[in-house]
Amino acid sequence: MEVYLDNNATTMVDPEVFKAMEPFFCTIYGNPNSLHKFGAGTHPKMVEALNFLYDGINAADEDDIIITANATESNNTVLKGIWIDKILNGNKNHIITSEVEHPSITAVCRFLETQGVSVTYLPVNDEGVIDAHTVKEYIQEDTALVSIMWANNETGKIFPVKEIGAICKEAGVPFHTDATQAIGKIAVDVQACNVDYLSFSAHKFHGPKGIGGLYVSKGNALTPLLHGGEQMGGHRAGTVDVASMVGMGLAMKLAVENLEFENTEVKRLRDKLEDAILELPETIVIGGKANRTPNTTLISIRGVEGESMLWDMNQKTIGASTGSACASEDLEANPVMNAFGSDSELAHTGVRFSLSRFTTEEQIDYAIEVIKKAVLRLRAISSSYAYTPKNHVSQL
Repeated sequence: MEVYLDNNATTMVDPEVFKAMEPFFCTIYGNPNSLHKFGAGTHPKMVEALNFLYDGINAADEDDIIITANATESNNTVLKGIWIDKILNGNKNHIITSEVEHPSITAVCRFLETQGVSVTYLPVNDEGVIDAHTVKEYIQEDTALVSIMWANNETGKIFPVKEIGAICKEAGVPFHTDATQAIGKIAVDVQACNVDYLSFSAHKFHGPKGIGGLYVSKGNALTPLLHGGEQMGGHRAGTVDVASMVGMGLAMKLAVENLEFENTEVKRLRDKLEDAILELPETIVIGGKANRTPNTTLISIRGVEGESMLWDMNQKTIGASTGSACASEDLEANPVMNAFGSDSELAHTGVRFSLSRFTTEEQIDYAIEVIKKAVLRLRAISSSYAYTPKNHVSQL
């Protein structure tokens, strides 16, 4: 049996989405910017797709949703646009973000630091999230942007974006959130949360890869990352991938329609898997069980290196991911793990399991059987686990 439990990395395309996309490859294939009927024929479905996107995040008609290649492009567009508009050509020089953002945020911030920009990287608390009041404490007169994720890709922990949005609005500072791991799992409402910019990728909610979006609230347009034609109202040049845009729009619609299923049935299966693993001694859920997206769990298994666990599962055709960041030859632990004061050995034992609405009970039952056997095997050959005192108590 094949079991895919790495849905925070990417998801399968919903068959309904694939079916909706098919005509735009060989039948309705005109360039949407052409004036003839072949181009104009794409417009109704493009408008429909945009409407699905607006409805999915509760964007207002006056706001913009820019079609991009992915959330990485969207994140780059916001950060570099702010740099150009408010720092190079303004009187600001400070950005606030967190230590646990996606690399498409942190890598850009590191680049901006080389250009003289001051960046504050807020630490997470003992639950793995940012305290909203911390954002308020670090906002200063020259703060140009606050960029905090909506949900963490590893732990699934949900950040207090509504409170942060209110703080930013009161301070007059633009607020950006990377909602890549939130859409399709929990309700996302840009108006209720005072969001100015929001990034997302279709392939995280059963849409196609290679397309994403950037929400921009009214009055907050930025200098484009890509210059050229007047596509997307001049906000992002380049011919739109109509098939993928149609797919993303429908995927958003279906994701929102399935939120109740996500928060009941998917959550039930996640909890079943999680509880079964936690029956093993010295296993914990990183960040605890509260305040998470319903499909995600990051579990630390003492004495079992994450990469070794993935290898054993892969031999039994189970896909998951490690909670460690392989960003260097030293295999540095992810800041999410470090935030809990984990020791160097424990910091590499996290394994992330992320389900989807296509995950079945039979798959979870099979995964539980394989995972338990793998843990027993790996612990039996683990020198670090073999010499752990029997009365050892984890500091996590």
